[in-house]
Amino acid sequence: MINKLLLLLLSTLSYGFIFWRNSSYSDDIFKMQKRIIRIITNSSRNASCRQLFKDLNILPIQSQYIYSIILFVTKHKDQFLSNSQVHKINTRQTFDLYVPTTNLTVYQKGVYYSGIKIYNHLPTAIKDLSDDKNKFKLALKR
Repeated sequence: MINKLLLLLLSTLSYGFIFWRNSSYSDDIFKMQKRIIRIITNSSRNASCRQLFKDLNILPIQSQYIYSIILFVTKHKDQFLSNSQVHKINTRQTFDLYVPTTNLTVYQKGVYYSGIKIYNHLPTAIKDLSDDKNKFKLALKR
């Protein structure tokens, strides 16, 4: 019963997550997620949720956002340019995604731009697994 309730709540929270994460209510939703975890595990109001998240094998809202946005980028990788497509200079960042120049904060907080920035910070070993979805997801969650 508890697992079904937890799954329902988490799936509801993660629906369209990469688009509403930057809203002003995201902090309230994170607090709500922690409150739900404490209720389900029958923990005290001020108990740390760090170990509870690990025990239940779920990601906090911030980690879920990073996970979702990286999966979005890898799924739609054909929509992004790599540095090797923009210039022919062979550097360490040749296979990273090209970060477009922008001054608008709204664009920088958007899915496209922040997805590129987050993806480029992944270790090369994890980026190399992006063709095999299952291995990639497993390495990413670790």
